[in-house]
Amino acid sequence: MPDPASKRRVPVSQPGMADPHQLFDDTSSAQSRGYGAQRAPGTLGYPAASGSPQTAFLADPVSNMAMAYGSSLAAQGKELVDKNIDRFIPVTKLKYYFAVDTMYVGKKLGLLFFPYLHQDWEVQYQQDTPVAPRFDVNAPDLYIPAMAFITYVLVAGLALGTQDRFSPDLLGLQASSALAWLTLEVLAILLSLYLVTVNTDLTTIDLVAFLGYKYVGMIGGVLMGLLFGKIGYYLVLGWCCVSIFVFMIRTLRLKILAEAAAEGIPVRGARNQLRMYLTMAVAAAQPLLMYWLTFHLVR
Repeated sequence: MPDPASKRRVPVSQPGMADPHQLFDDTSSAQSRGYGAQRAPGTLGYPAASGSPQTAFLADPVSNMAMAYGSSLAAQGKELVDKNIDRFIPVTKLKYYFAVDTMYVGKKLGLLFFPYLHQDWEVQYQQDTPVAPRFDVNAPDLYIPAMAFITYVLVAGLALGTQDRFSPDLLGLQASSALAWLTLEVLAILLSLYLVTVNTDLTTIDLVAFLGYKYVGMIGGVLMGLLFGKIGYYLVLGWCCVSIFVFMIRTLRLKILAEAAAEGIPVRGARNQLRMYLTMAVAAAQPLLMYWLTFHLVR
């Protein structure tokens, strides 16, 4: 007997007709077809990205002209600043005093410790311009004085630390005292040169360089004092004091007394004697300051 379920007629959906058991029409395929028709090739369904604001800004000729004008203003401002800085701070001249090399530093340190063996103290010139320090050991420089001052402050801190007396305030006082004495020396020498009416090519930077060489001997004295006590301190500092005295005499006499000879001033004239006394005073002040700035660091 045939199964009644087999006699049931299964409705066949016609193409384009909805499923009779489906409550709502499926419109996803139509929408996808509609969206697909709107897609641009290569965009993966997303709208093409517009140009970036930077690109649009650079493409604008007005903005390009503004950028060029701004660059010219910046160049003019840099040139103006360089001129004003060079007016108050001679950057070009300072470059000359730092034109050194390792060979020059070694020879200069040897000259500071053993000036008795040196014969020729004349500064070499090339077309009325002194040659760079790296070519002439007699030329003044600022590299050794600057490095010696920094090293002196560090050695002073080491000496204070070994005696349990270190403090930032005391170290700052040590550094400021050394700078204050150097400033007073320079001002006193400039005033003396003005009063004695000395026409010399000795500049303020030259004075700072020559007066800063004493820090080299101060470092040696303090280090020997830390290693060997008071005896080592006095021996090394005494040697360095005599050396810097001889060095300053032989250097400054060419800067001060040589001008007097060129002007035809008699050797035994009153003005020439004043210049000689000034040279001796500047040289004699170096050992006194070397002792004053270091004696309290060694105990």
